[in-house]
Amino acid sequence: MQTYLVTAAAALAAAAVALLLVEVVHRVTRRLGRRSLVMTELTAHSHRSFQVAATVLAVQLAVRFTTLYAVGSPWRQLVLHALWLALIAAAAWLVASLLVVAEDTALARFRVDVPNNRHARRVRTQVVLLRRLTIAVIVVLALGVMLMTFPAVRGIGAGVLTSAGVVGVVAALAAQSLLGNVFAGLQLAFSDAVRLDDVVVVEGEWGRIEELTLSYVVVQIWDDRRLILPTSYFTSTPFQNWTRTEAAVLGTAEFDLDWAIPVQAMREELRRLCEGTELWDGRVCVLQVTDATGGLVKVRALVSAADAGSLWDLRCLVREQLVAWVRDQRPTALPRLRAEVGDTAGSPPWQAVTPRRPVRRQSDTEVPDDARVFGGSDDGEARSEVFVGREEHADARR
Repeated sequence: MQTYLVTAAAALAAAAVALLLVEVVHRVTRRLGRRSLVMTELTAHSHRSFQVAATVLAVQLAVRFTTLYAVGSPWRQLVLHALWLALIAAAAWLVASLLVVAEDTALARFRVDVPNNRHARRVRTQVVLLRRLTIAVIVVLALGVMLMTFPAVRGIGAGVLTSAGVVGVVAALAAQSLLGNVFAGLQLAFSDAVRLDDVVVVEGEWGRIEELTLSYVVVQIWDDRRLILPTSYFTSTPFQNWTRTEAAVLGTAEFDLDWAIPVQAMREELRRLCEGTELWDGRVCVLQVTDATGGLVKVRALVSAADAGSLWDLRCLVREQLVAWVRDQRPTALPRLRAEVGDTAGSPPWQAVTPRRPVRRQSDTEVPDDARVFGGSDDGEARSEVFVGREEHADARR
């Protein structure tokens, strides 16, 4: 009985010493954390796991060296085995927390709260996916090591190894979909096809990538709904990524109007609207007639904004204001249907109407900047070089 009390007292003393040492280390790292980001992350993430691992290790050593009188007894083997399992679990927790510290330290170098955060979002996506993968691997390895501490499992291991090929084939067939999503998630992380906070259009819905895991992707729709898609969707199905290269994007607002619409006056109104709102980023403000069939002309307003949210509001603003302008200032340009009544012997009366003043035809060099998408401004010239080519663009200008 006395020997059992000595073992219990030794275990409690070892646990107390371990907790005391861990507390001292914690206070030191917290003090150093004022000048070091790594120490701050260690204090925040690894304190509890280090505390548990150190305590279990101290108790296990105390029990092992104070129970030498009972070597070979079943209760000693049972206690030491339980402590060994607890130590494996605590060590896995500690290793996982250290990996989280390393990943968070790496992420702290890349800010995502700045306008040009494409590289930061790419690194963040890769680190988050790697974190999930490494934690899953650590858990699997820890469970495997814990199982191998049982003699019965070690005996079965030889037989399992002989049929590893058959088991591998069966497991691969059973988990084909799951493994496909896992590999698709790794491909997304390192191919830079999609990143966290990217603005995408999938399944006809516009939203941003809110969460990206090895098996599924969460898209936050603009109206706060969530669209859950498997990661394999983004490797096998076409989708739109509005922020693939940068956050700034272009958008359109289209109008079907009568042929009587004064295009230049509407173009000037669009310019006035863009210059009067902070939603416009100052890059593109163009109005063009893109089609003229079926008795109507299609007028397209092309505008730019710093991000997808601002672009949506800017497109709605342009659409609302230009609709009001056409209705109030140019009611004759509203869509209409024309019918001609009479014979076809003479010329229709509307062909005999002469303009009040001669219309001067503008040359190519007199096209206003806000009537050209590929040219007329720095942004338009850059877009022309991308879609036309520098040599062809220079020949066209000459």
